[in-house]
Amino acid sequence: MKPSTNRLLMYAVVAAFAFTAGCHHQVASAPPAAKPPQPTAAAPAPPPAVAKTTPSPAPAPAPSPSIDELFQQNVKDAFFDYNKSDIRDDAKHALLNDAEFLRSHPGVRFTIAGHCDDRGSEEYNLGLGDRRAAAAKRYLANLGIDDNRMQTVSYGKEKPFCTQNDDSCWSQNRRDHLTMSQ
Repeated sequence: MKPSTNRLLMYAVVAAFAFTAGCHHQVASAPPAAKPPQPTAAAPAPPPAVAKTTPSPAPAPAPSPSIDELFQQNVKDAFFDYNKSDIRDDAKHALLNDAEFLRSHPGVRFTIAGHCDDRGSEEYNLGLGDRRAAAAKRYLANLGIDDNRMQTVSYGKEKPFCTQNDDSCWSQNRRDHLTMSQ
């Protein structure tokens, strides 16, 4: 083929391509639907459509605390006056709350440990700690806690909670402390 024929052929192809690219294919559309007749009286509106959703899974429950953790959270110490084993009003309140917890957990066995401050002899404080633990045991028994669930021990001044030598610290050591028995 001659170069001029090639050129003419090329122009024809480009022109055909341009012509077809510029054409739009039209799709026949359906005639518009007729509007339904309007009612003369007001008809109640249909209820709105409710979207159905899939409920999200509930979050996993937090692990429940162990009985030992519950005991530590709910059972509080009972405090005493200097050289006394009488249950004070604030100690009665603490023991009353302790008894509520213990009644709701009847399988819990526990020890009442009597403690003293570091003033006085070792022998005297062991006896005082024993009297304090026995007083708390009697009080809890009167509140309905079974004697068989309780045991007592006296540590006297051997296991102080606070070790400073002042009245504020000594008052923290004059206590009955309840612990779960194993």
